[in-house]
Amino acid sequence: MSTIRILIADDHHVVRRGLVFFLKTQENIEIIGEAKNGKEAVELADILLPDVVLMDLVMPVMDGIEATRKIKEKHQSMNIMILTSFSDQNHVIPAIEAGASGYQLKDIEPDELVKAIRQLMKGENQLHPKATTHLLSQFSSKNNEEKKPLEDLTKRELEVLKEIASGKSNKEIAASLFITEKTVKTHVSSILAKLELADRTQAALYAVRNGVIKNS
Repeated sequence: MSTIRILIADDHHVVRRGLVFFLKTQENIEIIGEAKNGKEAVELADILLPDVVLMDLVMPVMDGIEATRKIKEKHQSMNIMILTSFSDQNHVIPAIEAGASGYQLKDIEPDELVKAIRQLMKGENQLHPKATTHLLSQFSSKNNEEKKPLEDLTKRELEVLKEIASGKSNKEIAASLFITEKTVKTHVSSILAKLELADRTQAALYAVRNGVIKNS
């Protein structure tokens, strides 16, 4: 099992200490650096090349959204998980558009955070339920926006896209649609290519924006 190398970016010392204290005890997880603001996060990401950056949003010097954008410009494959207290669309949407692959709130249970980090490394989008709810509320009425590219997707790909937007893993999608995980991966790759999207989180946001999944 490969070691997951993590960079923590948060301006609160207590938060950083708490994360380090817990995460360093987890199997195959290594804390390789800490940043007190977004600027330091960008600089350390360049030097340390972490697998995952746990990124706060509200920080001095440079906020987490701008730091995420700058990191992704240089390191497209680097995973950035937002870890914040804000779940409203004014924070969620810009963070995802900046390139964040995950969005979690600081009230998340420690074990769930570890699970989210591991799933993020598997390429699965990790959105906190409250963040997903805000996305649905924000975009459920915008069903005519950018619809044409959806016509390029097959019926099965649309089904898979809907499952992605619901936050399901490949294993869960396979069970739901009665297909193999390998087939799910093939469909996901095809969806990302056809819609010209970078990852599953972007696909989930796109699906909500275009009415593939609606707020109930």
